[in-house]
Amino acid sequence: MYFAIVFAAGFALGVLRLLVLLPSLGETVTVLLEMPVILAFAWLACGWIITRFGVPNTSGAGLIMGGLAFALLMTAELLLTTLGLERTVSEQLIRYGRGPELLGLVGQLLFAAFPNIQLALMRRSEHQLPVSRVDGAGRPDTAAP
Repeated sequence: MYFAIVFAAGFALGVLRLLVLLPSLGETVTVLLEMPVILAFAWLACGWIITRFGVPNTSGAGLIMGGLAFALLMTAELLLTTLGLERTVSEQLIRYGRGPELLGLVGQLLFAAFPNIQLALMRRSEHQLPVSRVDGAGRPDTAAP
């Protein structure tokens, strides 16, 4: 689900990028403008999916969710580039060493890491002690709810 939602958004942004931004700004600038938008969307989608589907709050669950989403994303990207752009798999893999594709790969790795990061943040917030309230003299505030 994580892959599907973010892939659909990325596909829509990719069309906008190719038709509107790329011709006037160039590949690298366009990727730099698009990446924060898609990563913010991925972060929000990841949190929604974790909550909506009750993903277990373990690092293993985060690694599986992110790893599977990354594998599906890379498979879809390779299929699109080989079928749509008529590149070979090796040509596409070589392109990941270039600036724009390398930036995109970094973004895809962040996308893969988001589930584990969000679950770790949730675990951390569960283990923090509640903050006690004090009155003006530094004594515990017994009137606080």
